[in-house]
Amino acid sequence: MRQESILRAIYDQASRANPYPLFAELRRTPVCWQEDGPDEGGTWVVSTYREIVSLLHDPRLSSDLRHCTQPGVDARALEPMPFIRLDPPEHDRLRALTMRHFGPPERPAFIEQLRPQIESITTSIVDGLVGERVFDVVTRVAYALPVRVICAILGVPLEDHPRFRVWVDALIQAFSKLTPEARAQRDQAGHALRDYLADLVRHHREQPGDDLLSRMATDTGPGAPMDDPQLASTAMLLLIAGHETTVNLIANGVLTLVRHPQWLERLRREPQLVVGTVEELLRYEPPVQLIPSRTALEDIAVAGATIPRGALVSLALAAGSRDPARFEDPDRFDPERSNNAHLGFGSGIHYCFGAPLARVEAQIALGQLARGLDRPRVVTDPPPYRPSPVLRGPRELIVEVDGVRPRDRLQS
Repeated sequence: MRQESILRAIYDQASRANPYPLFAELRRTPVCWQEDGPDEGGTWVVSTYREIVSLLHDPRLSSDLRHCTQPGVDARALEPMPFIRLDPPEHDRLRALTMRHFGPPERPAFIEQLRPQIESITTSIVDGLVGERVFDVVTRVAYALPVRVICAILGVPLEDHPRFRVWVDALIQAFSKLTPEARAQRDQAGHALRDYLADLVRHHREQPGDDLLSRMATDTGPGAPMDDPQLASTAMLLLIAGHETTVNLIANGVLTLVRHPQWLERLRREPQLVVGTVEELLRYEPPVQLIPSRTALEDIAVAGATIPRGALVSLALAAGSRDPARFEDPDRFDPERSNNAHLGFGSGIHYCFGAPLARVEAQIALGQLARGLDRPRVVTDPPPYRPSPVLRGPRELIVEVDGVRPRDRLQS
């Protein structure tokens, strides 16, 4: 395979089940031009751990594709753009306005206070599997848990999820190769979802509760409030990111544990192992494999190459998290791995906003499933995968079990 076409193979659906040999090929040239990319043109791909971390902390690498001058790149976005697609100082301002309702310093205990609620939701989900012998982990658990949690946090009616799921699926599909048809579907879905959330923002301002949208819409603190279009854009980001990546984390986690029964058995006997298990999953089978939309604000010299000003840049997080220069025996799944500074949540100013929530949800879900499922087996391995090479996870994960123990019997 030509070096310049490796990314094309990674984007190919046929590689979705195991892209890691291709990521290893990419690492042979830490910074290289790839003739294929998320848009019609190519992209510079960075695939080694040290160089990815360096660029994630480099202010010369922009998240705002309006700075990209490369032909063929679709720099359009639904206006106003969410803070994940902005640079400082606007990124910092909007992220801080959002974070003060979600975490430290203003609400340092918020995520831990959600733990009993997440435990309760997970218990009801797992108990709902009792008596079944074959079921889809994605639909029944990996999707059901995070969507219920993020709806409760934001103040989005759970009964609306059939509506917004269609729009979210269209937007996630846009992380694959963008055709003109995919762009049109993305734009239509983005407008529909934004309008839906704008209506919710207005409702929460008039009838506020203790949810995140109400708090943001009625915020009177420094720099607040965001205007309504920006509030809707931020709500859209939080709704999508708040469940889509966690769906993949939980599903990838179940698949990996079933493939490594010795670790599944240890997790069943040693519940405290779940913390290291989730961290290793974020390294070994990361739900976010690529950051495909960065651009150079000036010429950037890195690892013997020069990324030209205005070029499109993709950061191969999944390749970096299996870099043998950083991780010993990187293709081995080891929940007891020490100093596991993976790239599963990125790094730098765009470090995943919802990382603490995703960790808690995955820890609780995988812990309960490990204790509750009796001899789980994957019916089809590898399972069918979702189209996106960026947010990678099974489309469905059918497992067969000898039984499911309800929560009140987990200690027996």
